[in-house]
Amino acid sequence: MRIAELSRVSGVPVPTIKYYLRESLLPPGELTSPNQASYGELHVRRLRLVRALIDLAGVPVAQVKEILAGLDSETMSLHDQIGRAHRAIISRRQLTSAPQDSTTEAAAAQVEALIKSRDWKVEADAPALTTLTETLATMRSLGQDHLANLLDAYADAVEKFTALEVAAVTSGPDHTTPGQIAESVIIGTILGETLISSLRLLSQESTSAHRWT
Repeated sequence: MRIAELSRVSGVPVPTIKYYLRESLLPPGELTSPNQASYGELHVRRLRLVRALIDLAGVPVAQVKEILAGLDSETMSLHDQIGRAHRAIISRRQLTSAPQDSTTEAAAAQVEALIKSRDWKVEADAPALTTLTETLATMRSLGQDHLANLLDAYADAVEKFTALEVAAVTSGPDHTTPGQIAESVIIGTILGETLISSLRLLSQESTSAHRWT
C-alpha cells in the first residue's frame, strides 16, 4: 500500500507517519520508484505499537527507540526484551526519592519481604521497586496504614492476572517468535494497566453504591 493507504488503515496522519520514518520508529517501505514506497502489514502493526507507546503510555520518542531496538534484536533473549521495555515504560513514573526516614525504611523492608516470600525474580535496579517502596511509604505517611497492609492481597491478585496474561500471549497463533511475544507483553502492560484501572474504578463505584446508598 502507498503511504496514504497506510494512513487510512492505521488511522495515523501522513505527516506523523513521515515523522516516525525520519526518527526510525518505522522501518522504511519498499521503494517502487525514486519518490514512492510500498508498505505492508508489518508497518501497520508497528504504527499501532508506536502510537500505543507514545499516546497511551507517554513514553518519550528516545525511549520508544530503545524498546523497538530490543524487539528487533535477533540476539536478545525474550526476558531481556521485556525487561528493556519495562524499564523504558516505567522509568517515567518513578516518584521523586523521599528522605530515608523510618517510614521509607519500613516500606523498603516490606517490599523486600514480599519479593522474598513469593520468590519473585526481580533485578535490584527494577524501577518498579522504587515506585512501590515510595508508594507504600506515602500511604503510611498519610495515615493509610490499612491500605499499605493490603500489599499481600494486591500481590495475590496481580499474580493471578499476570499468569493469565503470560499464558495468553504465549499461546496465540501469531506469537511464534520472541519479538512477537515481547511485543504482545508490552501492549498488554500498557493497555492492561488501563483496563485494570477502569475495572477497579467501576467495582469501587458499585461497592460504594451497595454499601452506602
